[in-house]
Amino acid sequence: MVKAATQDKVPITRAEGLGLVAMGLAVLVIANDFTALSIAIPAIEQDLDSDVTTTQWVINGYALVFGILIVTGGRLADMFGRRRIFFIGSAIFAVFSVLAGLADDVWLLLLARAVMGVGGALMWPAILGMTFAIVPRNRAGIAGGLILGMAGFGNAVGPLLGGVLTDLASWRWIFFLNLPIAAFAAFVTWRVVPATRPEDAERRLDYGGIVALSVALLALLLALDLGADEGWTDPIIVGLFAVAAVGVVLFGLIERSVGDRALVPKDVIQNQAFFTAGLATLLMSAIFFAALLYLPQFMTKELGFSPLKAGVGLLPMMGLFALASFVSGPLYSRVGPKLIVSAGAICLASGIFMLSWVDTIDSYQGLVIGMIVVGAGIGLFLSSITTVAITALDESRASLGGAIVYMFQIAGGAVGLGLNTALVVTASSLPDGIHTAFLVDTALALCGLAVVILFVGGRVDEERIRNLRHHHRAHA
Repeated sequence: MVKAATQDKVPITRAEGLGLVAMGLAVLVIANDFTALSIAIPAIEQDLDSDVTTTQWVINGYALVFGILIVTGGRLADMFGRRRIFFIGSAIFAVFSVLAGLADDVWLLLLARAVMGVGGALMWPAILGMTFAIVPRNRAGIAGGLILGMAGFGNAVGPLLGGVLTDLASWRWIFFLNLPIAAFAAFVTWRVVPATRPEDAERRLDYGGIVALSVALLALLLALDLGADEGWTDPIIVGLFAVAAVGVVLFGLIERSVGDRALVPKDVIQNQAFFTAGLATLLMSAIFFAALLYLPQFMTKELGFSPLKAGVGLLPMMGLFALASFVSGPLYSRVGPKLIVSAGAICLASGIFMLSWVDTIDSYQGLVIGMIVVGAGIGLFLSSITTVAITALDESRASLGGAIVYMFQIAGGAVGLGLNTALVVTASSLPDGIHTAFLVDTALALCGLAVVILFVGGRVDEERIRNLRHHHRAHA
């Protein structure tokens, strides 16, 4: 225990620090890009003479491609070298960001955004793998805290930056800004992060597994995205769900037959600690997605906020998300995973329960405490659960593990959001619908909390807590 505590105090070297900065900037590009565009949709619609249904796919199309290919990107990073895949993804993301900014037709913009999704799906798992490789294994919490902290910061400033650029210059500058930041992150990575290529890694791609999983995810995400508008019993929606189910079964059969070159190898599938962390992520993810969608709607439609003011109104949640993510890293190293993951899950469950009483709230102040608690929960939970999942696997699987955890997050958010939307649109009013939906999210969060308490993060390290208490007493 003394040895571990001493290792925790070893400072990060200059090269490691620069590498972490590069990874943080790369995450910032991806996270900021997603939320900044949410403010710019009306301006894009007007400039390109499009309708809101089509223009909305600037966000949805990117998210769809990103979610479909994220696991493939993680496997490629572990197979062919994370730095190499990161450079390829960064180049695709940056080049097509510029093309998106130059687009004079909405369909060209949507095409560029879809290809940006390919770049993002290659970048994200490579970033996770490199970040966890930069810091020592016993300080992995710092890596998780940094990545999710920068993601939270990017998500928080995205609406503000998008509003400022759209108002003062043009929505096109949201895309143009990606180029210099991505280029700088790639340059620093090239200088300070060593190139690695696993010598004994399987190089043959599992094309069947990639196709089966991609088709399953595409069908599932499309069904969830279109179901609220078309109706859940519509033949097309039912057919998409059926395709998704067949794709998942087919994927499982393929993975059993291809051996070591499987997209998700056997040692990952059979790792109980990894998949209980994934299950907890799946159950908790609806809260973040639902809050991001319905709190701004409540602010604009019930409290009379402008879109930009509603984006600012989310700052208590998004700011605490970023802050708690950064804080969770050192806390994870000091007290271990169990307490941090559990604290995050408790905050998520209690925060969304507070916000479920939105039907009795008639002012912005009534939302603030609930948003703060949810934001703290997101930051503590997502960063620490990601660290738990990745460190449960061999280091050679870090990018794949991070990608699968993110896929659980997207899948849980999409399923939860589809359920939330069905409840909201069938309610007598928006506040009543949000009330019911957020109560359902609370129930899902309590199930996730039970999984965390029973299965995630091992046991509470009482000796570590005792040493920490003695340390604080000595300083006092």
